[in-house]
Amino acid sequence: MLIKRLHIFIAAAFMLFGFCSDAAAAIYRYVDANGQLHFTNVPTGNHYRLYRGDRDGNRIEDLIEHFASKFRLESALVKAVIKVESNFNPSVVSHKGAQGLMQLMPGTAREVGVSNPFDPRQSIYGGSLYLRKMLDSFNFNLDYALAAYNAGPSAVRKYGGIPPYKETQNYVKRVKKYIDYYRREKVIN
Repeated sequence: MLIKRLHIFIAAAFMLFGFCSDAAAAIYRYVDANGQLHFTNVPTGNHYRLYRGDRDGNRIEDLIEHFASKFRLESALVKAVIKVESNFNPSVVSHKGAQGLMQLMPGTAREVGVSNPFDPRQSIYGGSLYLRKMLDSFNFNLDYALAAYNAGPSAVRKYGGIPPYKETQNYVKRVKKYIDYYRREKVIN
């Protein structure tokens, strides 16, 4: 039984790596309760994990750098938001309905022109654009912009700063902690 599964896995891996001449599509997988492997290029839920990325292993990193530059953001900020929002899982959906790497709500996704928030390129584009809008809206105050990203700009305006929501207060602290971490990581590399 184990050898049969190993052969199936090897065959699947050969098919994925050997016959995918256009390596532009990400592949996701999950193992069900029976040990069966499932692969897809369009994840349908949180149980899928990125199995094989696009053209190179640093695709998400490249997208972060590209859109951070495009929207005049620090790449450490974009990376920190992704870390806190989705832990780099492009197929995650929150209990409130936020989707993808940067956890865009459907209305926010429409606002920034994102049709598929599970596509890393679109998610990072939309999330970066929205971060830029929040920074501009709150006079470049990072705390307020992050609070607005998490709780919405109307909540930040209503309370004149970070809303008194424990989740939002923790969110701002966590993102800032990861910004510092990614800044240090960049200096080391």
